[in-house]
Amino acid sequence: MNKTARPAVLVARAVFPEVIERLRGVFEVEANPDDRVWSRAEFSTRLAGKQGALITGSERIDAELLDAHPQLRAVCNMAVGYNNIDVPACSARGVVATNTPDVLTETTADFGFALMMATARRMAESERFLRRGEWTKWSYDMFTGSDIHGATLGVLGMGRIGQAIARRGVHGFGMKLVYHNRSRLAPEIEAALGARWVGKAELLEASDHLVLVLPYSAESHHAIGAAELAAMKPSATLTNIARGGIVDDAALAQALREHRIAAAGLDVFEGEPALNPALLDLPNVVLTPHIASATVATRRAMADLAADNLVAALTGGTPPTPIDPGVPRRA
Repeated sequence: MNKTARPAVLVARAVFPEVIERLRGVFEVEANPDDRVWSRAEFSTRLAGKQGALITGSERIDAELLDAHPQLRAVCNMAVGYNNIDVPACSARGVVATNTPDVLTETTADFGFALMMATARRMAESERFLRRGEWTKWSYDMFTGSDIHGATLGVLGMGRIGQAIARRGVHGFGMKLVYHNRSRLAPEIEAALGARWVGKAELLEASDHLVLVLPYSAESHHAIGAAELAAMKPSATLTNIARGGIVDDAALAQALREHRIAAAGLDVFEGEPALNPALLDLPNVVLTPHIASATVATRRAMADLAADNLVAALTGGTPPTPIDPGVPRRA
């Protein structure tokens, strides 16, 4: 590459115009203002000659793609999750991979708690009832749900977002808190939250409202399946704001249909944006299209951080949030 030429980068999905303009001040930018989700073949074609890419969960980065584009030096995900990136393959080739943690923690926790409450109090189900014109009288048991205040909140995956949800439940609603994580929190954090670490089996049995906030990996695939759902209380709710694939959606649909758990709130799905059609016919599930981080301020912060990472990675700086800080940098 000509040493005086500006690096070429690909922005794979539409983002804020101001972010694109900022990148154009540093790079030769190919953008996607129409926000088309490219096929793998088209994505690969558009990566030709690019030193960097700003991507989302729609774009898969793996060894095959990296080998087809040896000039690629940085892939910057506009998301906190990165199961769309083969990080070891990037590191082995000296490609910097980054994500956008922290900036979406509180917003995602807000949404997760709201989704849990909507699920427990049957808000979506009752709204559909009202919109259909079926509300003609008050009844003592009309859409009776379950309380949040004073109930037992279970959190599977106690990272930044899990802890933020826990704070809302404990300090805002007087909930009792149990959690399961690969490693226990520091004693002072447990004490501040009144949190009790339990094994996964006890978490399932004890939770009135179970919230999933763990990262997706081969190990966490179907972490909640038929056996786990059978271990939960029939009155319990399940909320998933983590990743699709952590829950076996087919097993969940069956458990909901048979009222083996009370209800579920789902923001993520296996194979999204497609989802198991069995979920669509169930009244006791609240469905949202992966929008837990969807506020203007948070999405702008995510885009800005992804751009910060891309600029730093390709101009000799230190990316703020590398996934693998030890990756050897290529010239």
